[in-house]
Amino acid sequence: MSLVLKIFTGRIVVRVFVLLTTLFLSACGSVGVAPSSSDKAPSKQVDVSKISNAVPKEEPKSRYGNPKSYVVFDKRYYVMESNKGFVEKGIASWYGTKFHGRRTSSGETYDMYAMTAAHKNLPLPTYVEVTNLKNGKKIIVKVNDRGPFHENRIIDLSYTAAIKLDIIKKGTGLVEIRVVGPGQTAAVDAAKGAPVVTTPTVINDDGFYIQVGSFGNLTNAEGLKQKLAPIGKDKINISEVVVSGNALYRVRIGPLTDIDQADAIILDLSNYDVNEHRIVTN
Repeated sequence: MSLVLKIFTGRIVVRVFVLLTTLFLSACGSVGVAPSSSDKAPSKQVDVSKISNAVPKEEPKSRYGNPKSYVVFDKRYYVMESNKGFVEKGIASWYGTKFHGRRTSSGETYDMYAMTAAHKNLPLPTYVEVTNLKNGKKIIVKVNDRGPFHENRIIDLSYTAAIKLDIIKKGTGLVEIRVVGPGQTAAVDAAKGAPVVTTPTVINDDGFYIQVGSFGNLTNAEGLKQKLAPIGKDKINISEVVVSGNALYRVRIGPLTDIDQADAIILDLSNYDVNEHRIVTN
């Protein structure tokens, strides 16, 4: 085993100089990630209707893209052992020319015209159905890369995938991602290159929420709400739900309709020692 561990990716270039024994103790070392501020769309227009959705198939896990964990910006991420039944809602972004032609975390070459994506935790490769929760458009992409490493993003779409979901202009979009396997995508496959439009969970401007806690005890929920009051009392609320016969009290911030506002709030959460959060729509 080499004393120099190199993981090449269009999004991450890892050069970890470690002792041989350290390689057995740690799955990944420090990672440097280039900022995406200089990324952009290609100069030529592309007819994305001629580009088909990714087709899920059985594939072995990538040799390169599935360490037990890795570190980016001093934060450790853990790679899931299985993708079975995985569903997630949150904010999607996209990446383009800056990484086009570079090697991804899985070892494949990033092609911004292909239907691919990056995710922080899913095993590589994984196929996911991505639904834009604002317009109902639905596509299938192959997750073959790591990222995005912005605090409030769950998936980075290729340029073409982002066009199909209509998130290019704003740069981000509220989405739901759902793992799919062979034979589970008949409706989307039937549309070939065109995204299917369905009735999504959110298809209006009611907004979304940042959930920062879920408690079985109402007093604990009220304590967190009070702690976060400086963020804006009118936006901190407690929602009661019943799960398996038990009441849960969710502390949420919202409703929000502006992703930039959500980003600012999430950055502020660390000042209140709140490090866990997720986007919810109801």
